[in-house]
Amino acid sequence: MFKDSYGRQITYMRISVTDRCNLRCIYCMPADGIRQTTHKEILTFDEIVRIARIGAGKGISRIKITGGEPLVRKNIAALIRMLKAVPGIEQVTLTTNGGLLNEQIDSLVKSGLDAVNISLDTVDETVYKRITRCGDLAPVLKGIKKACSYPELTVKLNCVPLEEMQDAQILSLVRFASQTGVCVRFIEMMPVGLGKCCGGRSQVELRKLLEREYGEAEREEGSFGNGPAVYYRFEKLKEKVGFISAVSHQFCDSCNRVRMTAQGYLKTCLQYSTGIDLKSLLRSGASDSEIEKAFLKAIAEKPLCHQFADTENTEENIQGQEMIEQKGMSEIGG
Repeated sequence: MFKDSYGRQITYMRISVTDRCNLRCIYCMPADGIRQTTHKEILTFDEIVRIARIGAGKGISRIKITGGEPLVRKNIAALIRMLKAVPGIEQVTLTTNGGLLNEQIDSLVKSGLDAVNISLDTVDETVYKRITRCGDLAPVLKGIKKACSYPELTVKLNCVPLEEMQDAQILSLVRFASQTGVCVRFIEMMPVGLGKCCGGRSQVELRKLLEREYGEAEREEGSFGNGPAVYYRFEKLKEKVGFISAVSHQFCDSCNRVRMTAQGYLKTCLQYSTGIDLKSLLRSGASDSEIEKAFLKAIAEKPLCHQFADTENTEENIQGQEMIEQKGMSEIGG
């Protein structure tokens, strides 16, 4: 099995299929976008599936398709179908901003998609336009509604609560999620790329806000997905609310994941650029055994933890020990 030097078993892989996106969210991409990689630079579907097959042979059982915005990659449903056919892959899920979901959800579900996470920071059209710079809220809401029409599909909303977001905006999003019958998770702002310049709202203050509005919170026990979210039930809410707080509530001790960029670079920790270039191996004629050994080496060197919350160390100090990642989330894979 894929295990790192600290005994953590790696069972979950996030695979980016593109660095392109149809939005320009203020905490993710510059207003004029980034230098886009060419199609020749990113992995083909066959290359992605080969990596997944090698990983599945060593215990990776769950895959999340990410971007950029994965739905801008042509015929992404075909990749879902191919991955679902890999022996050992138990679940294939996808994260999306939802803008193209309404027109693609039918083919995605038919291809075997197990779950979809939809990024939605607000249900206020004006605020949505400001955060995304160019987005239209209406098709996102339409896509959410259509996704929820499939009983076999797990649908969740992901919100990155910005510091300037008013209480009323947070509450309206929670109310929308509950009325729609889906869970909303609040994801702490990560100090990666443009996220370093954006302030966020903490799990502690959001929980207090929700308790004032919806009654006492009770922690939900058990596992509710692949990730590290913790969930709470509120007395006056139909649906549970999740929190993913990687900085303030670090969960590195139980980390079970690796990431692969659209260009085929395997990353073992979000904060560091350390990893292995799998694309070069694929395209130089390496055997499955050689690629597996590279996988094992990279995972064995997976850092113990990130240091995002370590205010005693500047990036320059940490950089002497390990390389700090300089790419933004759209380039890494969100």
